[in-house]
Amino acid sequence: MKYMNEVSRLNCGETIPTMGFGTYSHENDREETKQAVKTALKMGYRHFDTARIYGSEAAVGEALTEAILDQRIEREDIFVTSKLWGSDHHDPVSALNQTLLNMGMEYADMFLIHWPVKLKPWATYAIPNEQDFETVLDLETTWAGMEKCLDMGLCRCIGVSNFSTNKIQRLLNFASVPPAVNQVEMHPMWRQSKLRKFCGAHNIHVSAYSPLGGPGNPWGSTAVVDDPIIQSIALKHKATPAQVALSWGLSTDGSVIVKSFNKHRMKENMRALDLRLDDRDFHDIERMQEWKIMRGEFLVNETTSPYNTTQDLWDDEI
Repeated sequence: MKYMNEVSRLNCGETIPTMGFGTYSHENDREETKQAVKTALKMGYRHFDTARIYGSEAAVGEALTEAILDQRIEREDIFVTSKLWGSDHHDPVSALNQTLLNMGMEYADMFLIHWPVKLKPWATYAIPNEQDFETVLDLETTWAGMEKCLDMGLCRCIGVSNFSTNKIQRLLNFASVPPAVNQVEMHPMWRQSKLRKFCGAHNIHVSAYSPLGGPGNPWGSTAVVDDPIIQSIALKHKATPAQVALSWGLSTDGSVIVKSFNKHRMKENMRALDLRLDDRDFHDIERMQEWKIMRGEFLVNETTSPYNTTQDLWDDEI
């Protein structure tokens, strides 16, 4: 069965499907990723999330291009997000051109700054060394490059990822074009109330990565789906814990990026679109203890990074 994916309107004028399909995989098997994207398309997924650092851009592009050429889908019906890695802050235009070359596409629907961290141009790997950091972010120059990508038609919208409230406010102080999206970790155990309220006031869409807590990732946890409150709500609705967590994420007027290449779980995740939680469920979820799982320690050090502690990275929102 193919499920109807809902959409939200962004401040850039585009619509984003509320159920996105993540393509990060630490195995980085190109053929596996390609087949997963093809399966996701058949199930009704229309938003595909990738990044230069994931190594999945080529597989995503191949799968989508083949579907377009086979006339199974129109390019306008899919939404593709990719991200600017820290080593490319010095030249976002060249970075996005390389992304488009990797994907075999003329434009991306969304281009995000992956992290508020600028790295040396050679640091094209996921875990930077101490000597790889630029000590100053220089967000104004980076964002000017992002806006140039937009002006050149290389993307339809620009945004950020892993930005705190304070960092978005700083960006808004000088940006000619505001970010359309802030993609952050968000789930029932990390509800982002302050950030969601701020972004809502500025018409910035919040997109949740790891909406289930990232189980299956090296840094992830099953704590969200294992929580007794989530389990109890799932039992009450005859749903799965994953569906409850995703339904909560969808209720925030944002979107969720789910990542599973398992066909059964892909279908199960899509069914969360049909689940409606009640007021009691939301009240119970608000009682859950909060815990941020992806803390970004790999971007923190006391000598070269602009962030000496994780509190610095998240501006005490952790």
